Amino acid sequence: MAPALLKGALSGLRPRPDAPLGARRLIVMVVLASLEATMDWDVMTAQSGAEGLRVAGDTSPDAILLDMMMPVMDGRAVLAELAADAALADVPVVLFTAKLDSLSRHDHELLGCAGLIVKPYDPLTLGDQVVEILRWGD
Repeated sequence: MAPALLKGALSGLRPRPDAPLGARRLIVMVVLASLEATMDWDVMTAQSGAEGLRVAGDTSPDAILLDMMMPVMDGRAVLAELAADAALADVPVVLFTAKLDSLSRHDHELLGCAGLIVKPYDPLTLGDQVVEILRWGD
């Protein structure tokens, strides 16, 4: 069975948090297609942190890819909610960020995340980066 991966409000081309919903959806679809095509994973998507929490609660994903910059509820708020939920607290989280000035390459450890992927990223190697961070190939 393919790993279930929740890609929560993920963006690769990094639209502004106030970008039109259509632009955010297009980017989510690019990432979805990338992960499903290159890794054969079952990928669930969410357009916001709140929706991502609902989807995660309903599906029990094997991992979560989380953008730090989202409308309404940012990545730090989502991480706090995940940590407070006994059913989701142990799900590994990989952060996406474009702002290394506000999140260093080691801050993800302090936030309790498995790893960090810096945008922009290569859609053809995104799955491999996740596998390496989560040590799924070991």
